[in-house]
Amino acid sequence: MPTAITAADQDAIVSEIEIAAPPGRVFQALTDSAQLKRWFGSSECLPKSWKMDARLGGRYGYTTEKDMVSVNDVSEFECHGEIIEFDPPRVLAYTWMGNWHDDITHRTVVRWELTPTSNGTRVKVIHSGLLQEPASRKDYSNGWPGVLESLKKFTEARLQSSV
Repeated sequence: MPTAITAADQDAIVSEIEIAAPPGRVFQALTDSAQLKRWFGSSECLPKSWKMDARLGGRYGYTTEKDMVSVNDVSEFECHGEIIEFDPPRVLAYTWMGNWHDDITHRTVVRWELTPTSNGTRVKVIHSGLLQEPASRKDYSNGWPGVLESLKKFTEARLQSSV
């Protein structure tokens, strides 16, 4: 399973994984609402809805069912933002505003970087703007590796089923 590294300045979480699928397939899983609803999250916290307008300036948002886990006393998570970088199939970045943050108006940024490898794709997710979000930062350092693992399982299984 991938791990997450917290930047020395406490402002960002970085997590990486190798996926045996081409960058185009991985990028599609990151930008298609129907696919996001199937894999994004964890077995404890599955999305109730996922909407993604995959283009520069497009908006996205998701909600989850009530969860056993809570962050800042929130157990029904809602997140939304705007796509600020869109370069298929290499980079996807968006603002990230969660209802579980200490300051729910504070915009953080999630940036996905996809690099082709001989076996598929190296995926790096960088979640920045977390300096003033200590509770969320701790949650993200545990959460992003699981999200990457879910992405890996989903894209590799989809690739196998299409062969």
